[in-house]
Formats: sequence, C-alpha cells, structure tokens
Amino acid sequence: MIYRNHIKRILDFTVSLLALLCLGWFLAIVALCLHFANKGAGAFFVQERPGKDEKVFRMYKFKTMTDERDADGSLLPDSQRITRVGKFIRSTSVDELPQLFNVLKGDMSLIGPRPLLVEYLPLYSAEQRRRHEVRPGISGWAQCHGRNNLSWKEKFELDLWYVEHCSLRTDLTVVALTVRNVLRRDGINQNAGPWKTMEPFDGNN
Repeated sequence: MIYRNHIKRILDFTVSLLALLCLGWFLAIVALCLHFANKGAGAFFVQERPGKDEKVFRMYKFKTMTDERDADGSLLPDSQRITRVGKFIRSTSVDELPQLFNVLKGDMSLIGPRPLLVEYLPLYSAEQRRRHEVRPGISGWAQCHGRNNLSWKEKFELDLWYVEHCSLRTDLTVVALTVRNVLRRDGINQNAGPWKTMEPFDGNN
C-alpha cells in the first residue's frame, strides 16, 4: 500500500517529467507531421475519461485521422479517414505519448487500467467499478496480455487483478512486456487494422 499510495506517484511524476524533457523535440516533430497529414483537423485528440475514484479528466492523444465528411455531413468511416502517418503512429503506440502530460498532472499513472469512456460508467458492476481504485495508466496489465484481442470480460478481470496486485515488481513487469509488445506489434487485431478499437461495451459483453 505504501508503494501504491505514495511511491508510485513520485515515480510517475519523475519519469514523466524526464521523458517529456527528453522527448519534447520528437513530440514536436510528430505534431507537425500530423498537422499536415490530418488536413487541418489538428494534431491532438482530447477526450474526457474517468480516472481515479471516477473523477473525469481530459485525456490527450495524438490525432491519427482527418475530419473528412460525406455529402450529408457525417464523418467518413475510420478506415477512410486514417492517414498513412496515422497508421504508423497508431501501430507503434506513439499516439499515446501525449498522455505523459496527464501523468505529470496526476490524472494518470504510467501503469494502470486503461481509461475507458465516460459513457460506460453507469454500465459497470460493483466489481468492475473497482478498476477506478487506482489511477488509469498509459499501459496496463490487460494491455500487455492481449490488448484489443481480449474480450471485455477478460479485460476487466485483468484490470482487477492489477488493482489487487499493484506493486513495483508488477509495474516493472508491465513496462518490460509493453516494450516487447510495441516492438513486435503484439495485441493488435491485424485483421481489423491498427486503427480499429474494441466493440463498444454495453454492460453484457
């Protein structure tokens, strides 16, 4: 509990600050490339997500799609809006790096359950809600054990396992597995494409 309640936050702040100082030039280049690739849609995607104790915060990611619309004004399908640059950024998980600012602010942790959509909050069971007992993470136990190939049931089970076993050893294991998976591009549904996410959670699936 000492690690989870005190040491973890100190490590999060220190590592995220050092990472931002070292990677600032790289993030600036990626943002510039996306600014042009996204055809005026901007380089960043900002969305509200629930954090620790279900407190809602604004999560940052690199934007990997344009805002192109059809004749009726509706957004085109994801597969038509994602750019070549966006595909690469998404498949290498570079799109997650702006969340280092969320970690620095205290909204997120480097390691923890991934923050899901605010609209899912009323759908959780009492057990599933326990995933919010810790700060959400850039990577997590579920992400390094299947990512988008997991069912919602499996993902929640892995998230709850992490909540109950949060420790320095567990976090270091997640870091090692995350690096391995990013290099191998494991856990992405290759049939659907790297821009695809899981089917929406409806409280039953």
